[in-house]
Amino acid sequence: MKKKVILGILVIFLIALVPLFVLKDAEFGGSDDAGSQVVEEMDPSYEPWATPILETIIGGELPGEVESLFFCIQTGIGVGIIAFIMGRFVERRKWMNKEGDSRDYHR
Repeated sequence: MKKKVILGILVIFLIALVPLFVLKDAEFGGSDDAGSQVVEEMDPSYEPWATPILETIIGGELPGEVESLFFCIQTGIGVGIIAFIMGRFVERRKWMNKEGDSRDYHR
């Protein structure tokens, strides 16, 4: 079992690191940027029909650091919710197992 875990961790690291060294001239970017470029190529006269709410409030584009901060906050909130729900399922299972064990002792 220990060998499988170590092998799995090694494979994960290889999947993450190999593209950085193999793809020398590759550009890594977000899907938003790629989508915008495709739209501009297909229809150069396209005008977006909506702007982000914060950009209209502050009157300009948000700095990249602030966008990253908001993304990290959203990720943290999502992970917190998922972890809470999973924790509740684990506790419910423990509680149900305890309840089943105590019933067996009373018979």
